[in-house]
Amino acid sequence: MIIPGYYPVVGGAEQQLANLAPLLQARGVELSVLTRQIKNYQPPLKSYEVINNVPVYRSPIPGPVPTASIIFTLATLRILRQLRPDVLHVHGLFSPATTALLAKGLLGIPIAAKSLRGGQFGDLYQIRLNYLSNTRLFIFQQAIDAFITISKEIDAEIADIGVPPERRFFIPNGVDLSRYTPTSPGQKQTLRQSLGLGSGPIAVYMGRLETEKRINHLVSVWPHIRQVHPDAELLLLGKGSQEAELRAAAGEGVKFMGRIDDVLPYLQAADMFVLPSITEGLSNSLLEAIASGLAAIVTPVGGTTDVIEHGETGWLITPDDPASLQSAILTLAADENLRQKLGQKARERAMQDYALPQTADRLVALYKKLIANRKEV
Repeated sequence: MIIPGYYPVVGGAEQQLANLAPLLQARGVELSVLTRQIKNYQPPLKSYEVINNVPVYRSPIPGPVPTASIIFTLATLRILRQLRPDVLHVHGLFSPATTALLAKGLLGIPIAAKSLRGGQFGDLYQIRLNYLSNTRLFIFQQAIDAFITISKEIDAEIADIGVPPERRFFIPNGVDLSRYTPTSPGQKQTLRQSLGLGSGPIAVYMGRLETEKRINHLVSVWPHIRQVHPDAELLLLGKGSQEAELRAAAGEGVKFMGRIDDVLPYLQAADMFVLPSITEGLSNSLLEAIASGLAAIVTPVGGTTDVIEHGETGWLITPDDPASLQSAILTLAADENLRQKLGQKARERAMQDYALPQTADRLVALYKKLIANRKEV
């Protein structure tokens, strides 16, 4: 696995990989993670350590971005020469993909590349902003053996650069349905008491506190929500560069919980999940929320529309429209039956299409296919 960051640095891609790792190992995959050092991280991260039975190698990234990319690539190639893996699974189409292409040229290792996001700010969108983007995309199209797509949006984008169907593999992110489960009304009240929460409507956001997530809209509408529901609470689970600005703007009822290792109690204590972002791949937070039986208020971006059908498995709102967000929260806060219906239908959808073991099985099948094709060549 080549990925820009890994635990304890946690984002959607990192969390999905950490969740999948034990399932892949149980299916016979010997797994190593190759990632980057994080500048100024405290305490400094080790260049090598084993995390939950997974060997993790961190290569240095000193200097400006171009220099850092070159040094990361060279250091990672050195490790790959030692490991001699059967398959390279690349997370993101930037430095990890470039490194994998060089490794393929030197060592003949097949590549499965996963595009992490589509649409605005997505992998292909960002590549097209750079110099020689057409050349880079042509090389990807020719040399990457398999593209893993996690949403219909990303699959269409990969098809648009000329990748045929037989090299596109639709493998969405998965969620642990045995862990993320609904709870009873009585258990919900007990959880609220233990977490120091009130009895009013509770909305929860989980993820990075970054601009593209549009948490500022959530914070801006909360005073209006409190006018109708004076005891309503908004729980923000996560850290990010926007935290100080958001704290300065937040009014009563907005709680900054920081990074939470175990989010399940907060999901089970809440009434709804809210994700007003303008770009997504396929949100792990969304999958965890609906697996927990929560009604979800989301924007129709990325893989969200693969999961959420308005009024059936969730509630869709217009991106960058605080009025739409406010109306949705008020609608669901006032209608417990609607929340239960949406949460139940969404849980059923997760069970049907997004079970984590299913994701692991599909990945193992892909790895075996790539290895078989390599041996035939």
